[in-house]
Amino acid sequence: MGMLRCQLSISLDGYVAGPNQSPHDPIGEGGMRLHEWVFATHAWQEQHGKEGGERNADSQVIEDAVGNVGAYIMGRKMFGGGDGPWDESWRGWWGEEPPFHTPVYVLTHHEREPLPMLAGTTFTFVTGGIEAALEQARAAAGGQDVRIAGGASAARQYLAAGLLDQLTLDIVPIVLGAGERLLEDVGDPLLEPATVVASPAVTHITYRVGR
Repeated sequence: MGMLRCQLSISLDGYVAGPNQSPHDPIGEGGMRLHEWVFATHAWQEQHGKEGGERNADSQVIEDAVGNVGAYIMGRKMFGGGDGPWDESWRGWWGEEPPFHTPVYVLTHHEREPLPMLAGTTFTFVTGGIEAALEQARAAAGGQDVRIAGGASAARQYLAAGLLDQLTLDIVPIVLGAGERLLEDVGDPLLEPATVVASPAVTHITYRVGR
């Protein structure tokens, strides 16, 4: 059985999104600064069907992050579309060809039929909670890893439940001052540093998560 792993960009003061998040600005004011290093990489550009980008240590981290992934899990806010019953005209942020290329399981309280997209991505909406989503994702992954694509709430739930195997924090040298914290109400998880990769833009620390 593959690992359950998660990778998120985080500010020096512990925020993974800025203040005043909204359906139109899901990562809050200043939150996009956490991801500028990603957009500059060749791996991200290639994953999104574009050319260019830098081939550097950060790009290699992105390549490693999507390697051996057989399914993804994400929260309702990550998929977007607002709260409450679904507006089924909303099909995600990524257009008709999302960059996942595998099954994606969306945590939600509201039922919706599976949404097949191009290039191998099908969004399945799971109302049975985090363990039900993980069971379905692992079955679809066929022995490969399952990756939590975000957002912070989904990652916190799996970490607090002791289900996460690996957590990578991409520490961006900015201070947001307010917003949504990742490591809040997660108990006292045992985090063992496994690898550290540094670049001028960001420091990537991967932790094994103990039980």
